[in-house]
Amino acid sequence: MERESFEDEEVAALLNEHYVSIKVDREERPDIDNLYMSVCQALTGSGGWPLTVLLTPDKKPFFAGTYFPKRQMYGRMGLMEVLGQLQKKWSDNPEQIIEVSDKIMQEIDNHVTKPQQGMLDEDLFDKAFEDYLQTFDPEYGGFGSAPKFPTPHNLLFLMAYSEMYDRREALQMVEKTLEGMYRGGMHDHVGFGFARYSTDEKWLVPHFEKMLYDNALLVMAYLEGYQLTGKRLWAEVAENVLTYIQRDMTSPGGAFYSAEDADSEGVEGKFYLFSQGDVEEALDLKDLDTYCHIYDITPEGNFEGSNIPNLIQAVPQDYAKEHNIKLLELTTQLEKSRQKLFDYREKRVHPFKDDKVLTSWNGLMIAAFAKAAKVIQNPSYTQAATKAADFIWFRMRQEDGRLLARYREGDTAFTAYLDDYAFLMWGLIELYEATGDTEYVKRVISLKDIMIEDFWDEADGGFYFSSRHGEKLLSRSKELYDGAIPSGNSVAALQLSKLAAITQDPELTSLVDRQLQVFTGTAVQYPMGYAMYLLSAMQPFQGGREIVLSGNRDDTHMQDMVAAVQQAYLPGASVVYNWEGEAGEKLRELLPHIADMKPVSGKAAAYICEHFSCKEPVTTLEALREALVDVT
Repeated sequence: MERESFEDEEVAALLNEHYVSIKVDREERPDIDNLYMSVCQALTGSGGWPLTVLLTPDKKPFFAGTYFPKRQMYGRMGLMEVLGQLQKKWSDNPEQIIEVSDKIMQEIDNHVTKPQQGMLDEDLFDKAFEDYLQTFDPEYGGFGSAPKFPTPHNLLFLMAYSEMYDRREALQMVEKTLEGMYRGGMHDHVGFGFARYSTDEKWLVPHFEKMLYDNALLVMAYLEGYQLTGKRLWAEVAENVLTYIQRDMTSPGGAFYSAEDADSEGVEGKFYLFSQGDVEEALDLKDLDTYCHIYDITPEGNFEGSNIPNLIQAVPQDYAKEHNIKLLELTTQLEKSRQKLFDYREKRVHPFKDDKVLTSWNGLMIAAFAKAAKVIQNPSYTQAATKAADFIWFRMRQEDGRLLARYREGDTAFTAYLDDYAFLMWGLIELYEATGDTEYVKRVISLKDIMIEDFWDEADGGFYFSSRHGEKLLSRSKELYDGAIPSGNSVAALQLSKLAAITQDPELTSLVDRQLQVFTGTAVQYPMGYAMYLLSAMQPFQGGREIVLSGNRDDTHMQDMVAAVQQAYLPGASVVYNWEGEAGEKLRELLPHIADMKPVSGKAAAYICEHFSCKEPVTTLEALREALVDVT
């Protein structure tokens, strides 16, 4: 629409004569987007972008839709016709349009912005699993038909469900999906990272845009897949994504940029596509045949005459067996070819980089780096997460401690939304578990206090999407649907559950229970749309699990126990480090209940607690590992 209408002088003349045109960046103002998307869905039965809404002068909507061509075509109304007809109706009878807009807002207030309560029970998880099973693609992985979105929170729920209820089929769906996404062209096999979604069922042809949030959530899904299966490839995929983020998407100050465009030089995917001639120019002759065979590079191409490197048809392990080559030798050769192709591609015009820093998306990537630091035991990931967290904390907060949503080129703007608080809490809790630094627990508690004060609905429960200090819109909604990004309410419930276990705060536990009940009736209607909510809702049935490790921070045995806990798959469990001496004094002041959880006979000890009670401490690595199996 930008090219067809908004840059067209005829359309512009009509708009400028009769309308006030406002273009909203939905990433900077998701509160506006959420409100008017609800309107579009209520009026048309569906939504999407570009979102086109016409409002009265007091900002009440009376017409909404998504894409409109300039002129009517293929049975779709044109923007010129819509604007002309509605302008005439407004001139002839504005009262009628105002009456329509009032009814629309009443409908939104009564039905769309208010969740449905219900009683939470475990049948909801089984119903969700059955729905996933019905829509699962057994050939390529993923759910539903094209286009396919990664939605990693679906996988996070299914892995937790598989472990909690011993349902191997759930994990098999996850593994097939992880494999399909990795092997397909949606995964950038040359420069790493994942595109936004696949336009086909094979994961071959992506919409080439790369989003920070997708890559953060995918890192966490692949890491948890590695924790559950021990399959090293999944850890390598996560590491490669983080390589891409550190190389291309990290600001000099350590914060993470938002996205890279699909287009370069006005052509979608041009940066990522290769002709066979390109590959021949980039690679040595001795490596050419092997790379082209494995990565599906042909003269005719696999996409509009060009090639998207992928592993859908070939697997390096099988190729090594067929050609009697040692796998290590083959992977070394392929890595050298990848690097040469990457260097060749770097000389091209790059896609535009959206270099704004969003607090919410940075929270997700902080969580991803911190989780990788734990699972892979790589301190460089801790440093990346720490640097980004400090950037947000010291540059994107107001004097009263409240967050701001966006930073770009020294300018911060917009009162933060629920997602900013919930996602940053997620990142900081993961960072505490990676570092044992009490400062991050303090930050989480500070954010929790502000989030409850500014977003919690005391009357009906649940968190509003926008702060009471933000711009007053026509309606304050409560978001639960876990779309491409999980909802702030779902993530807040999960992180507050973990914080309640850390602090042993029964009032916070009650608040989380109430929050979950508020949305149960909504989730029951379509469980697959609420994967992160389901993951959060599993926590009460697991008993608020907490693991307290007590010992000398410099003791190698204590360090081995810490590593064992950090590497274990413990969805929703909280970890507390009760360091001996001054290193742990600040945390004991903050969490007095851990003061009695001391080392046993001078040995580092692990206390595993559920339902506000703890088992006998264990002091050996073997006993700890056995106990961790029981925790999951």
